[in-house]
Amino acid sequence: MPPFPPSPFPLTPSQPPQPLQLPVTPQPQPQGTAESRGEPLVSVIIPVMNERRTIGRVVREAKRVHPSTEVIVVANGSKDGSAAIARSSGARVIVYDEPLGHDVGRGVGANAARGQALLFIDGDMVIPAAQLRPFVQSVLQGETDVALNDYSGPTDKHAVHSVVLAKHALNALLGRPDLKGTSMTAVPHAISRRALETIGAEALSVPPLAHARAVRLGCKVSAVKHINVGKLNLLRKKRERTNPLERLIVGDHLEAIDWMARHSDERGGYGDAERKRYFAR
Repeated sequence: MPPFPPSPFPLTPSQPPQPLQLPVTPQPQPQGTAESRGEPLVSVIIPVMNERRTIGRVVREAKRVHPSTEVIVVANGSKDGSAAIARSSGARVIVYDEPLGHDVGRGVGANAARGQALLFIDGDMVIPAAQLRPFVQSVLQGETDVALNDYSGPTDKHAVHSVVLAKHALNALLGRPDLKGTSMTAVPHAISRRALETIGAEALSVPPLAHARAVRLGCKVSAVKHINVGKLNLLRKKRERTNPLERLIVGDHLEAIDWMARHSDERGGYGDAERKRYFAR
């Protein structure tokens, strides 16, 4: 893929966009702590479709993330027995006979989650519990609302992958160039209950949109730990070289940018430098 030409527009505003103030419907607050109500502190959400080779190990590692953990597997369109393996490994399994579409399982799992910290991982990547804990701990300790994988993807190439470019561009437009290419598109990542209520579970089905909402609506978003997911699953990497998901994910980023534009002024919060345009009429 040829590299994109240089943009004529600045990638960082003179003043970063300010968090939006959108109306939020107050939610009834349960009495007592989660532990006193017998609820888990951590919910691990795993969308699955035909992952019988790995799902058992993924669930077992997820259960070890925290002493008070529930594991929710959203099996959608699976025909290989993944749901049964997940259930026998100790997960709560939500089954849909037909595929829900890319990342929709995240939103479904979030709606079912009871934890104060929600950790999102994939069913085809076996990540040791020790590497997952920092994401959960940073949320439970109140250090952040959205704990991202500090993985930006390779940028030291002549032609950088379009998804990597999209992630960098979105963070720049959000006034968070420090995040580079980190994003809620990549697993693992964790969010707080507060972030879930702010972002909305439905938005989690479009991770760049959820990412944009988290930043613009005032959640604390941080890159917490680096896990090179590109090397963890070489089979997926090989599949995605010609996978239509590339266009889907780039489109997701455009949807996020559209949301930003619709909830801002016509320049997305970027100044016009006192340009006197009327002289050119």
